[in-house]
Amino acid sequence: MGNTSQQVAIVTGGGSGIGLAIAEKFTKNGIDTVIVGRDEEKLKTAKSQLGDCCHLMICDISNLGSIPALIKKVIAQFGKIDILVNNAGINMKKDFIEVTDEEFQRVITTNLCSVFAMSREVVKEMLKKGNGSIINISSMAAQYGLPRVIAYSASKTAIDGMTRAMAVELSPKGIRINAIAPGFIETDMTAKALNSDPERKQKVFARTPMGYMGKPADIGEAALFLASDAAKYITGVVLPVDGGNSIGF
Repeated sequence: MGNTSQQVAIVTGGGSGIGLAIAEKFTKNGIDTVIVGRDEEKLKTAKSQLGDCCHLMICDISNLGSIPALIKKVIAQFGKIDILVNNAGINMKKDFIEVTDEEFQRVITTNLCSVFAMSREVVKEMLKKGNGSIINISSMAAQYGLPRVIAYSASKTAIDGMTRAMAVELSPKGIRINAIAPGFIETDMTAKALNSDPERKQKVFARTPMGYMGKPADIGEAALFLASDAAKYITGVVLPVDGGNSIGF
C-alpha cells in the first residue's frame, strides 16, 4: 500500500458505519487517525475498538464556524494533517413537494458546505508542506436519479463536481483530491431503508452484478488505497465501490 506510517488523518463521522471502517483501516496501518463527530459516547466506543492510533475530537461540523478551531486543535496536537476523509453526512427521505427550505438547507450545510469548509482549512495546512490527500464520500445518488432524496442527491452531485474542481486547482501543488461512491453497503442506515421496503431491496440485488451488498470494510480498503502512495498518480476520480450496481441493468 505504500508508506502510510507516521501520517495523520482526520475522518469526519468516524464513530460508526463507513467512517468507523475507514478509521479502522487507517489505524491498523499505523496512521494516527482523528475521528470527529457530535456523539462523544459513540466516539469513545470507537476509540476503545481502534486503539492507540485513534484520537477523538468532538465537533458538530454542521456548525461551520467551529471548523477552523477544530483544525487548529489537530495541528496543535499533531503538527500536520496528511489525509482528510470527508465522510460525515445526513439523509432525509421525503416527497419532493414536502421538503421545506430549512430541511433542504440543513442537508446541504452538513453534506456539502461542511466538506468545503473542512477542506479549505485543511488545505491551508497541507499547502505548507506541499502534499496531502483528501477523500470525499460521494454516493450513487450522484450517479443516477433516486426518488424522495432530493437534498441528499443535490449535495452528493455537488461533491463530485467539487472533487474535480479541487483536483485541478490543488494537484499541481501536491494535494490529491478523490471521491468514493459507495454502493449498497451493510450499515444500520441501509438495513433500515431496505428492510422496510422489500420491493426496493429486490431491485437493489437485481441490478447489482455481484449479487450482494458490500461491507463497510470495502470502503475502508478503497480509502486506504486512495490515501496511500500506491495511488500517487490518481486525482480527480470518483471511484464507485458498488459491486457493479452503477453499471447494472
